[in-house]
Formats: sequence, C-alpha cells, structure tokens
Amino acid sequence: MPIFRILFLLFLTIPLIEIYLLIQVGEVIGALPTIFMVVFTAVLGVALLRWQGLVTLTRVQAAMARGELPAVAMIEGVFLLVAGALLLTPGFFTDAIGFVLLIPPVRQSLAQSLLLRGMFQSGGGFQRDPFSTAPPEKRHDPRIIEGDYERRDE
Repeated sequence: MPIFRILFLLFLTIPLIEIYLLIQVGEVIGALPTIFMVVFTAVLGVALLRWQGLVTLTRVQAAMARGELPAVAMIEGVFLLVAGALLLTPGFFTDAIGFVLLIPPVRQSLAQSLLLRGMFQSGGGFQRDPFSTAPPEKRHDPRIIEGDYERRDE
C-alpha cells in the first residue's frame, strides 16, 4: 500500500477516534474533568518526554565515546519525537500511543526490530550517486572526484 494512502487513512481515522473518545469520556465524567485530563496528560507527557530524552541523549553520547554507532538510541530519539507530538495532540488515543512509546523496553524493541528489518542502514557511502541523472551504466565511481588543477610555481 503506498505511503500516501496510509497517511491519508491515518489523518482521517485518528481524529474521528479522538472525537469519539472525547465525547464518550465527557459523557461519563463531564466536560471540565475531561478537559483537565487532556491538559494533565499533555503536561505529564512533556515531563516524561524530557526525562526520557535526556536519558537517551546520555546513552548516545556514551556509545559515541566508546566508538560505537548508537543506531538503536538514535532511532529511539525519533520515537521520542513522535511520542512528544502525540502527547501534545489533544485526545486520549494519541496520548495512549505516546505513553506506550515512552516505555523504554517497548521503544528499544521497536528500534531493534526496525534495524533488523533493514529499514535503516549504516555504512560507508552510497551504493550509487543519488544526484546523478545518468543511467546506471554511465555513472562514475562515487569515490572518484573529477576536476581540473593548475600548477603554480612560486
């Protein structure tokens, strides 16, 4: 399924789920407590996000100091960014997903599974020149830099 179709469905269904949940919770506990809960989850989420972000940043710095590639921790940082956006979005459904992404074992397992699937790759250079418009058989070796020089004797 193309990514734009998936995003379209997400942007269509998630607000509908949020509206439904807000109405249902509002009917049970009332409007003001519902608003208070939405604001409270956003504030709590930001506090937890700040703490988890600092922990992840410390792990990235420690891995780099050891000379390791902090791939899992960097992907966790992306998940924390998504969690922050979800927690700041008003609603209970997005808050639930955001709070799940704040759980370190869940975040780490998701990051490791993405790495194992090959969604993110690290390595030395490009397989091909991404900016070249020439067909693959006419492309040059990306390790070779062509240029002119002029020798100046002083």
